[in-house]
Amino acid sequence: DGRIWTLADCMGEKGLLVMFICQHCPFVKAIHERILRDTRELQVFGIASVAIMSNDTEAYPEDSFANMQKIAQEHHYPFPYLLDETQEIAKAYGAVCTPDFFGYNADFKLQYRGRLDASRRETAPPDTIRELFEALKLVAATGQGPSDQIASIGCSIKWKSTNP
Repeated sequence: DGRIWTLADCMGEKGLLVMFICQHCPFVKAIHERILRDTRELQVFGIASVAIMSNDTEAYPEDSFANMQKIAQEHHYPFPYLLDETQEIAKAYGAVCTPDFFGYNADFKLQYRGRLDASRRETAPPDTIRELFEALKLVAATGQGPSDQIASIGCSIKWKSTNP
């Protein structure tokens, strides 16, 4: 939408899901519809979401701001989709790949750093356990994430040559 968003603007009553995604990554493409489903359903539990795109848009034009806006509008994203042009946000979070998920409780304490589900470059079967969704439902109910978490995998963040 062209505006600057703050963390407070994004926070939900019970927590926040911060996602590092992009348009070109096959891992993100494999779970795109599931991300939309889960973020919409998490709103009911007081968990808001925000997506951040930190890739070098010159080297990866598919990830451009214009394409971000187009994809967000076409798919009616239920969350802000923000450009991290300086890549400082990705560095501050320690994001390493797309997709990369960070689930916080209402006190903004990290409770989940795991994958969405068992999908990889291909979408996992429909009956796959919804790991991120279940974890953040737990965060909404108790303020605590699950003890067992499996790290997300995907494409590396595409760092600018000035940001190795």
